[in-house]
Amino acid sequence: MQKPRLLVPAMATPNGTLVHPAYFLLVGIPGLGPNVHFWLAFPLCFIYALATLGNLSIVLIIRVERRLHEPMYHFLAMLSTIDLVLSSVTMPKMASLFLTGFQEIEFNVCLAQMFLIHALSAMESAVLLAMAFDRFVAICHPLRHASVLTGPRVAKIGLAALTRGFVFFFPLPFILKRLSYCQAHTVTHSFCLHQDIMKLSCTDTTVNVVYGLFIILSVMGIDSLFIGFSYILILRAVLELSSQGAALKAFNTCISHLCAVLVFYVPLIGLSVVHRLGGPTSLLHVIMANIYLLLPPVVNPIVYGAKTKEIRSQVLRVFSKDGR
Repeated sequence: MQKPRLLVPAMATPNGTLVHPAYFLLVGIPGLGPNVHFWLAFPLCFIYALATLGNLSIVLIIRVERRLHEPMYHFLAMLSTIDLVLSSVTMPKMASLFLTGFQEIEFNVCLAQMFLIHALSAMESAVLLAMAFDRFVAICHPLRHASVLTGPRVAKIGLAALTRGFVFFFPLPFILKRLSYCQAHTVTHSFCLHQDIMKLSCTDTTVNVVYGLFIILSVMGIDSLFIGFSYILILRAVLELSSQGAALKAFNTCISHLCAVLVFYVPLIGLSVVHRLGGPTSLLHVIMANIYLLLPPVVNPIVYGAKTKEIRSQVLRVFSKDGR
C-alpha cells in the first residue's frame, strides 16, 4: 500500500517555510519484534479493562453512597475520573499499535494526545495535593475539618485543578507547531510526549526546553514540595499523640494517599530526569514512560479499594448480591 506523503509545508514565516510531517511513527518497546508486540496487546487490553472497571466503580460508588459524600472521597472521585480519561487517551492506541503494527498517528492527533497526557497529569498532581491538604486538616486540625473543606470549597479546588492543567499546558501544541520537522519522524514511545516530539525538530527548541522545564517545576515541582511539607506536619502531629494506637490509626488514613503519591511522582521524576540528561532515547526512557502512564490508573483503584473500608464494603456487597 502506498504511504501518504510524509513531509508537508505548514506555513510560510519570515525565516522560511515551516515543515510539518503528515504523521509521526509510534514505536512499541525497542528490541521486541512484531510477534512479541502482538501478544503484549492482550495483557495491555486486560490492564485497560481493569483500570476502566476499577476507576468507574469508585466514581459510581462515591456518587451513589451518601456516606461517602465527604471531601476525601470527592477528591478520590476526581482522581479516578482523571485516571479513567488518561488511560482512555493512551491505552487503546497502544493496544492497536501492538496488535496491528500500524504505527502512524496524524500530526495534529499526536499533538492533541500530547496535550491531554500532560494536562491530565497536571490535574492529577493538583488533586493529590488537595488530598494531602485534606489529610493535613483532618489529622492536625480535626475540629476545623468540616468548616475548612466545605462542599463548595471542594468544588472550587477541583475547578482550579482543571483550569490550571488546561492553562499551563495549552501552549504546548502551539510551540511545537512553530518548529520544523524535516528529519526523523519516529516518536520513540507508544504515545506522544512533549520532550519526545521536540527532539524530532531540526530547528531551535530553546523556547520548548525552557517552557517545558518551567511548567514541570512550577506545577509538579511545587505540588510535590507542598505534599512533602504536608506530610512533615502530619508526621509531627501523629508523633505527638499520646496513644500509640491512636497514632497508628491516624497515620493509617494516609497510607492509600501515600501509595498514590509514590506511584505518580517516582516514575514522573525519573522520566523527567532521564529525558533531561540528554542522549538518545533508550529502553529505560520507554519503560519509565510506560510505568508513569499505565501504573497509576490500575494501582490507585486497587489500593483505595483495599484500604478504604467504605469502598471495600460496597464492592463486596455488589459481588455478594451477584452471587446469590
